[in-house]
Amino acid sequence: MEKLIFHDENGEAASFYVLEQTRIGGKNYLLVTDSEEDDGECLILKDMADDKERESLYEILENEQELDAVLTVFGHLLEDVDITK
Repeated sequence: MEKLIFHDENGEAASFYVLEQTRIGGKNYLLVTDSEEDDGECLILKDMADDKERESLYEILENEQELDAVLTVFGHLLEDVDITK
């Protein structure tokens, strides 16, 4: 499982493990967890950067309608994993 370190606007670092990624409607989404071994908290991150940008700019997905749609896609991609909202 790939581990990524994200930095917020204050320079604070947070580590997440990438469970899956997908691209929908021209945007990249990551399903990440805070634990490599145990049942952990999952977040869906959306890349808000333009395609022309060299670096990604991920934000936590909070829009309920979009969250439900992307969660359904991740559910299909990860058939052996139980994802609950």
